[in-house]
Amino acid sequence: MGSLEGVYMSVCDDLHLSANVFISQVLKETQNCGSSISLRLAGNERLKEVIRLTDNDLLVLSKTLRNDLTVKALDLRYNWISDEGAGHLADLIQENVALQSLDLMCNSIEVEGAERIAKSLHQNATLKRLRMTGNKIGNKGAMHFASMMQTNTTLEELDVSDCDLATQSLIAFAIVLNNNRSIRSINVSRPLLFSLQEETAVHMARMLAVNQTLRELHMGKHGMTDSGVERLCESLMINRTLRYLDLRCNRITRDGAKRLSEVLKQNGTLEILDLSSNRIEDGGAVCLSEAVALPHCKLRALSILSNNIGTTGLMSLTKAMNTNPNLTHIYIWGNRLEEPVCVAFSQLIASGRLLKDHTDVSPYEVDGRFYLAEISHGLRRHYYWTPSYGEDGDPASNAALALNTSHCLDLQPC
Repeated sequence: MGSLEGVYMSVCDDLHLSANVFISQVLKETQNCGSSISLRLAGNERLKEVIRLTDNDLLVLSKTLRNDLTVKALDLRYNWISDEGAGHLADLIQENVALQSLDLMCNSIEVEGAERIAKSLHQNATLKRLRMTGNKIGNKGAMHFASMMQTNTTLEELDVSDCDLATQSLIAFAIVLNNNRSIRSINVSRPLLFSLQEETAVHMARMLAVNQTLRELHMGKHGMTDSGVERLCESLMINRTLRYLDLRCNRITRDGAKRLSEVLKQNGTLEILDLSSNRIEDGGAVCLSEAVALPHCKLRALSILSNNIGTTGLMSLTKAMNTNPNLTHIYIWGNRLEEPVCVAFSQLIASGRLLKDHTDVSPYEVDGRFYLAEISHGLRRHYYWTPSYGEDGDPASNAALALNTSHCLDLQPC
């Protein structure tokens, strides 16, 4: 059929539509990329001039890729794709037998588009990763994806964060995951919850007690309190598969951190724990450090940004790191970084115990006093945006991707 660019121009002529220069240029660059192409058409690309894609562009692109066997990943973040464009993508999903990853983050897809995409996945046997982040599909749209997960046995990663989910759809996801054996990672962060009874945490806990395939769970911005964490921890005591737990931006205090430390003491499977933007304070940090210091604790990365932790808590963590070599990544910016903490972290970095790329602070000395400066490192610093310089997906800024083995794709962008 010739090059992808040639097919694209031919389809434009057949449909009497103008070619998108950005799409044409990206397709031209794929000519020497082999048989595993990651097609990046993100509208927020900072390093080159882009023209954001519309629904008509999706019509042409879907027909271009319909019979293609080389494009394995399609990145369509931050474009102007609505329900009509989602319908064209649904047609592509039904007919293409090579596409494994589809990123639709922050477009304008709503309930109808979500329904079309979800229905196209009922019989799909190739797509492994779907990212719907930031599309306002709401409770109804999410219910269509929950229904799809009952029959689809291929999809491994689903991201529906910032999609205005409600209690009903979150409970539906938890119930479906009781029996689903293909999903390895699910992100249900920032739902719109109005109940204070934490029903979603209760149902997720019940799911974790029986699910034996889930490796990664994101429940950020759920308004979760220590009570909800306690229910999760009861199930994590018996769960032997979860590797990555994301509880950032909740209302977790010392008692919740204490419960999580008990899990770390008894469960050797959890490797990445994100507690950023909670309020565990010194007491919670001390509890976590007691667990980290144990030789059988397998925790590899801990993010405790902005938790109002002072010298006592942070010093206990540095001592634990000197005891147990398993914890290699720690992120502490936004806490009370007084001089003893600055000295301790500068020593950890100088000795090689803590690599510079594995933390979000950098020590410097002025007039004989040590200070810490923030650097752009973290578990998922590039989750919402692409950097203006350097590599998109740099391991130092996206350590979770480098550490977590549950991600199903490892394709090089073309």
